[in-house]
Amino acid sequence: MDRYARWNTLLEILASTGRITVEEAAERLHVSQATIRRDFDQLSQQQMITRTRGGAVAGGVSYDLPLRYKTAKRVEEKHRIGAAAAGLVASGMVVGLNGGTTITEVARALAMRTDLVATSGTTPLTIVTNALNIANEMIVRPHIKVVVVGGVVRPQSYELIGPLAAPILREITLDMVFLGVDAVDIKLGATAHHEGEAAINQLMAARARKVVIIADGSKLGGHAFARICPIERVHTLITDTTVSADKAAEFTAAGIKVLRV
Repeated sequence: MDRYARWNTLLEILASTGRITVEEAAERLHVSQATIRRDFDQLSQQQMITRTRGGAVAGGVSYDLPLRYKTAKRVEEKHRIGAAAAGLVASGMVVGLNGGTTITEVARALAMRTDLVATSGTTPLTIVTNALNIANEMIVRPHIKVVVVGGVVRPQSYELIGPLAAPILREITLDMVFLGVDAVDIKLGATAHHEGEAAINQLMAARARKVVIIADGSKLGGHAFARICPIERVHTLITDTTVSADKAAEFTAAGIKVLRV
């Protein structure tokens, strides 16, 4: 288990139990106590936990690590999902993207598609996003028009959230929106842990002709705190090959196109 995977696990434990000792953490993660002490010290320096004598407690801990620590997880799966998603986009489309590491891979795959470069008399690809990191990558692509919605930055995902985004989103339409979610379920629809992210994603989904959900196998059939959209609004689900054929068939039966890559 690498450092960032340990940090995620430690934060999950603290979010659930409120506190843990160095000895308990070392035993659960199968690493040395010295390693756990270093992890606790580094997480404490970043104000993600509160260090105690012999352990740590949850102190303003988030449900997950900031985005910059997640890029190394499930790299190959994210590349494949990104490529599959980008393959759904046609020249001249207006495409919405929310935040997250997998959606960032979708953005990168779109940026690499030379066939989407506008020629004389054609409309360029337009990207509408509330994710600052995605906007930052896209603005160096002269063939892509980038629209960034307003809002307050959420450091964990680099996403802009809050009511400032609504005026822009209500005035535009999207051909397609790619949404990374925390869970998607046949009955409960697509959901997110954070209500601010869910609210912006809900607006983006409402303004799109087609909603494409990006979710790995662990997120299928689960639920999170805040609803993004009902399952009836979802046109396509792109997931990985850890999803069983039976589980995929449930979503197909609900009228959703499922891509397992």
